[in-house]
Amino acid sequence: MEFTLLPLKAEEWTAFKRDAQEAFQNGFEEVYGTTEEIILPEKDIDQSLHAKGSAAYQAVCNGEIAGGAVVVLDEETRRGHLDLLFVKAGAQSRGIGKQIWFALEQRYPDIAVWETCSPYFERRNIHFYVNVCGFHITEFFHETHPMPDMPEAFIGDGNEGMFRFEKHMQTDTRRQSNETNDS
Repeated sequence: MEFTLLPLKAEEWTAFKRDAQEAFQNGFEEVYGTTEEIILPEKDIDQSLHAKGSAAYQAVCNGEIAGGAVVVLDEETRRGHLDLLFVKAGAQSRGIGKQIWFALEQRYPDIAVWETCSPYFERRNIHFYVNVCGFHITEFFHETHPMPDMPEAFIGDGNEGMFRFEKHMQTDTRRQSNETNDS
């Protein structure tokens, strides 16, 4: 499979947002059934796209857009936050998410600590971040331990909570192992 991670251009934002919303909506509805609620509102994507230090990318596989990501970087602290990573509906389970993640790591070798979060119900994501990408679960947000800045109307976690993940790059032996195995 031919894979490229390209910087997202402003004129591509509309399709990027639509694809991200569809991927998140499908993931939620696979677990909870059809809902009229929008799981990933456009305003949340816009907030990530416009955050200080943000960079957005689209994944292209065999000439077709297959997913994307938004990262927010703080070069001073050497911390990066993966705000959004998605694989388009119908393109999952082909290793595209893994390729997106490791391309981001390679693009930002000076980031010492990466952070992200995912809903408790998203077992696929938990497996992906922990077993594939080498993150560690560092916190569990729920109703008695709320996530800071969580919108009150947020339903994307199915009211089951969110995991916070971190990946410390200096001590990450899984990264070296994956790079060796992929050679």
